[in-house]
Amino acid sequence: MALMATIRAQLSRFLSRTLTRPGFIAFNGSIRRPEAPPVHRNFSSSAAAAAVLPQREPMGVKEYEDYRRSLYGDITHKALLVDAAGTLLAPSQPMAQIYREIGEKYGVQYSEAEILNRYRRAYAQPWGKSRLRYVNDGRPFWQYIVSSSTGCSDAQYFEEVYNYYTTDKAWHLCDPEAEKVFMALRKAGVKLAVVSNFDTRLRPLLRALNCEHWFDAVAVSAEVEAEKPNPTIFVKACELLGIKPEEAVHVGDDRRNDVWGARDAGCDAWLWGSDVYSFKEVAQRIGVQV
Repeated sequence: MALMATIRAQLSRFLSRTLTRPGFIAFNGSIRRPEAPPVHRNFSSSAAAAAVLPQREPMGVKEYEDYRRSLYGDITHKALLVDAAGTLLAPSQPMAQIYREIGEKYGVQYSEAEILNRYRRAYAQPWGKSRLRYVNDGRPFWQYIVSSSTGCSDAQYFEEVYNYYTTDKAWHLCDPEAEKVFMALRKAGVKLAVVSNFDTRLRPLLRALNCEHWFDAVAVSAEVEAEKPNPTIFVKACELLGIKPEEAVHVGDDRRNDVWGARDAGCDAWLWGSDVYSFKEVAQRIGVQV
């Protein structure tokens, strides 16, 4: 255990010296935000410091893989960890459109552009109620976000918006071939888990989309009490799968939360929309033909 901790620390220090750290594209629940210092997605106060770090030359894929090989040897990926919102799932309609359409009968008068701007400002503010944004069902946090975005604090309006995002009407799968690929991976002996910064609506949402049974485990930040990029949530997912972190690869759309967080835990990590563009490509990189 001490040796593995030392190896992971060496990998983390190496990556922090070598990888470029631009802004990221954050994606939470129902909105994809433009690149910006990720203060609101951090589990500590280090985001402000990260915002002023100088840009560095990125490490190439081969260089990174060679470095991992020097630490762990030729380890086969025994498990695939997948981010939820922005990788596995995507909102079917823009958040601001839904907030406005549902809110019309409650007196919401802001335009979609105004709602989007207000949402971004509210989401970027430190959440002082808890060290985590998503505690249990996340209602206090989302009440704050919805009322700040729309100027409407009507409890019935909030419940209608909140419940909408637990339905299959609100979400769709990013990759229509996901089920086919995941079944092929499981047949090949690869274990699967969802790792997501989400409240407790995630499990019923996965059931509503008829995809919960694809996965051997689901690690939700509201249940684990740790949010990406905290490596704890990745380590917990690996524990649930019964594998070592270095035996897993995580795929997600957020460079900081998904890639750096997973690598800090000792996992391999690929950026969705950059390193890989489909789950079929993920499977092929793992070594499973679909």
